[in-house]
Amino acid sequence: MSLIFSRQCDYALQAVLYLALKPAGQMTSIRELTAGLHIPYHFLGKILQRLTRKGLLISLKGPAGGFALARPLDRITLFSIVEAIDGTTFTKACVLGFEECSGRNPCAVHETWAGLREGIARMIQDRTLGELAARMKKTKYRHLMG
Repeated sequence: MSLIFSRQCDYALQAVLYLALKPAGQMTSIRELTAGLHIPYHFLGKILQRLTRKGLLISLKGPAGGFALARPLDRITLFSIVEAIDGTTFTKACVLGFEECSGRNPCAVHETWAGLREGIARMIQDRTLGELAARMKKTKYRHLMG
């Protein structure tokens, strides 16, 4: 599990990247996704439904059904996926978990964390699935392309 995002969000990011490695419009079954990513079937099903409701995925039922990206790769950012699953609270949350952590009432690591948090937010707002898919094809994860 990542330090910043929920397990649900981690799985959503992995599933959407998996779909980004497939040819545009190709439907991918949930069984293929769960087998390729080692994510529990029912847990991933709920995540994919949520991404579909948020307009990031399309889903079709039946033997030729499955999931595919609802938009071109260059029109989906990591931020849109994170926002759909975890919301945007990470852009304001205290890394130590305090409710009142701000410039006026900072925790012990507020200044350092604020800069890191802003950098992470910028990075995921700027990164599209197109960029990430191109990079993924050059890594050990290229096997996900099936």
